[in-house]
Amino acid sequence: MTELPSPSSRPGDPPSRSARRLLLVHAHPDDESINNGATMARYAAEGAHVTLVTCTLGERGEVIPPELAHLSGAALGQHRMGELAEAMRALGVDDFRLLGGAGRYSDSGMTGLPDNDDPGCFWQADVDRAAGLLAEVIVEVRPQVLVTYDDGGGYGHPDHIQAHRVAMRAVELAARDGWDIPKVYWNRVPRSVAEAAFARLDDDLSGLPFDKAGEVGDVPGVVDDDLVTTEIDGTAHAAAKAAAMRAHATQITVAEPYAPYFALSNELAQPLFTTEYYELVRGTRAPGSREGDLFAGVGAETGAEGGAGEAP
Repeated sequence: MTELPSPSSRPGDPPSRSARRLLLVHAHPDDESINNGATMARYAAEGAHVTLVTCTLGERGEVIPPELAHLSGAALGQHRMGELAEAMRALGVDDFRLLGGAGRYSDSGMTGLPDNDDPGCFWQADVDRAAGLLAEVIVEVRPQVLVTYDDGGGYGHPDHIQAHRVAMRAVELAARDGWDIPKVYWNRVPRSVAEAAFARLDDDLSGLPFDKAGEVGDVPGVVDDDLVTTEIDGTAHAAAKAAAMRAHATQITVAEPYAPYFALSNELAQPLFTTEYYELVRGTRAPGSREGDLFAGVGAETGAEGGAGEAP
C-alpha cells in the first residue's frame, strides 16, 4: 500500500493533485473497471491516492471462458481476486481492499435466488457492522470524494444495493468518528449518451465478435440527462480501462482488436464508455454546466470536521 499524501497546509485551498484522495465502493471485482475504470486511471495518473473497497469476491459470478468453467465458489473467488489485482495494475491503482478482509462477505447471487438467503452473503450482512468496517477505511484514508451506486444498485443486484446502503451509512459513521467526506457521487449514464452509443453499436455490430446487441436497459445507472451533475473525460485512459476490463476475463469479453464494446456472460454487446458520468448527492457544486472534476470546489482540509451538506 502506498503512503497516504498529506493535505495542504493552508485550509480552504484546493488540494494539490498529490493530496487528492478518492474512495470507490463496489460489490464485486469487475464492477470498478466497467463503471469507473477511466476515472480511476485518470486520477491515479494525476497523482491522486485512489482507494478501491470491494465488498465480495464474486464467488457466484457466471464464468465466460470454457477453459475456466470449472471454477466456482471459493476457487472462483480466489481467481477473481487475481483478476482484480491485474486490473488495478492496468489502472495504476495500488490501494485496493476487500471489505473486512477476503472472505468476510460472500457474493449473494442474482435477485430472487436461494443464494440470497445464505447467512454469510453480503445481502444478509448487518448494515451497521459492515458500514463500521468501511468507516474505518474512510477515517484512515480521509477521502475528499466517495463514489458508489445509487439506492437501486444501478440495476438491482442485491450486492450492489447493499454496497450502496453500506457506503452511505459509512459516510455517516465516519463523520461521527472524525472525517466528514465533502462529496459523494453515484454512478450514472445520461440517457441520451446511452442511446447514441447503442445506435453506433447497431452500425458496428457486423464487425464485432458478438452476434447480438444489448439495449439501453442493460446499462446500470441510466437516468435522464438533467440528473447528471458531473462528467469525467477519460478518453486519454481508454486503453487502460479496456485492459482492466480484459483482466476480468471470467466475467467480461472486450472486443478485439480494441473497439469501444464489450459483453458480459449474456453475450450481448454493449458500449464501453470512456467518459464516465456521476450524480453529486452530497456536497455542493457551482450552478450551471456539469463539473469536469470530482474534486471541484473541495479544499484540502475539508472533511476534518463539520457537515458537507446535501447536493442542491
